Amino acid sequence: MNTIDISYENALYRKQYPKKEILSFVSLVLDRLALKDVEFSVSFVDEEQMHEMNYEYRGIDDSTDILSFAAEDEGDFSFICSPGKKKRLLGDMIICPPVMIRNAERFNVSADEELKRLLIHGVLHLSGEDHKTNDIESEPMLKKQEQLLLSLTACSEK
Repeated sequence: MNTIDISYENALYRKQYPKKEILSFVSLVLDRLALKDVEFSVSFVDEEQMHEMNYEYRGIDDSTDILSFAAEDEGDFSFICSPGKKKRLLGDMIICPPVMIRNAERFNVSADEELKRLLIHGVLHLSGEDHKTNDIESEPMLKKQEQLLLSLTACSEK
């Protein structure tokens, strides 16, 4: 069984991005990636907090749409114990809705689609995948992200 902790910096984010909907979509992503018995968190933060975190952890003096902090170190995954089971601790993803919405407008997609893209992106990073550029055509992780988004979107439209 997977454990996903979702937190919100404010009540507006809690209302706009309901926990039930986030858990439902992330569960589909985890199923498609065959990730079982994992634990991670998803936090929704404002632009000021994201800016501070992006500067502190990446040295970039600007906000971003998502940061992922994997608990692994080059394939050495952390495990937490619960009665009778071990869970793979993946880490944390932080999402900034204002930047996400601006990006959705820039890419001419809905905010819902962009949120789903970010959730997939974060899960891929937390599970050990990475990319050097943001070129969807040449980066295997980003190709996988878009294929997964397309297949999950097609399933939900039926």
